[in-house]
Amino acid sequence: MPHPTPAFTRLALAAAALLAAPAAFGQAFDAVRLYGAAPGSDLGVVGAAIVAGPEYKGSDQRRTLLLPLLDYQWAQGWFAGVTNGVGFNFSASPQFQYGLRLTIDLGRKESRSSALRGMGDIDAKADFGAFFNYATAEGVFATSSLRYGAGNGGKGVVVDLGTGYSTALAPQWRLGAGVALSVVNADYMQAFFGVTAAQAAASGYARYTPGAGVRDVRANAALSYLFDRRLSTTLAVSASSLQGDARTSPLTRQTSNFSGVLGLGYTF
Repeated sequence: MPHPTPAFTRLALAAAALLAAPAAFGQAFDAVRLYGAAPGSDLGVVGAAIVAGPEYKGSDQRRTLLLPLLDYQWAQGWFAGVTNGVGFNFSASPQFQYGLRLTIDLGRKESRSSALRGMGDIDAKADFGAFFNYATAEGVFATSSLRYGAGNGGKGVVVDLGTGYSTALAPQWRLGAGVALSVVNADYMQAFFGVTAAQAAASGYARYTPGAGVRDVRANAALSYLFDRRLSTTLAVSASSLQGDARTSPLTRQTSNFSGVLGLGYTF
């Protein structure tokens, strides 16, 4: 069986990374994934994914969504799309990636779950941030990102750190796995896991004022199959566990959860 060409491998990495990105609803922007484009060239991925996961972080209810996928990266360093947001990669090296970007924190609707009754909505907000990634030719990679702007006060900070490994199992099969964690400030924790005096009166929960710390830890895996040089499918799963004050929040009904995505992508 012939070995895949470098271009074929780049397309596999691009499709797998972009399709696996939404495997956990809240982790859609936990890392910038700029894989696939050859030096000096552009690359895009379009497709759709079926995503299943909890209604909100800490929920014991689940939802399933059909989401469109569209991401594009330009040779000059700009990128834009559903999974990466809009930003610029200042590095020309395939080994290092670093830059700035703009993403969206989708907030949370009170109507999403009966457990949120009386808590009010958390509005969607623009997040401003930075990222740094490192990858080796052997398939080992590390990712990091910082995002600022979540919560109704617009002061929430999320720092995401991750590492993993990706390898070709066969010419048309690719497997990736990794672990990650998110550290948040007190403003973010209060917005998503805290209960103010007003919210306590409306919801019946006891008042709760969490502090900064690790929000959750995650493990994930993704298996991709390439039908040809452009079309691929990916199955990805993610297991997450809330930590610290997020784990003991009155809003947390389930401390550990699983999310999954089944997607189809076309590179162009």
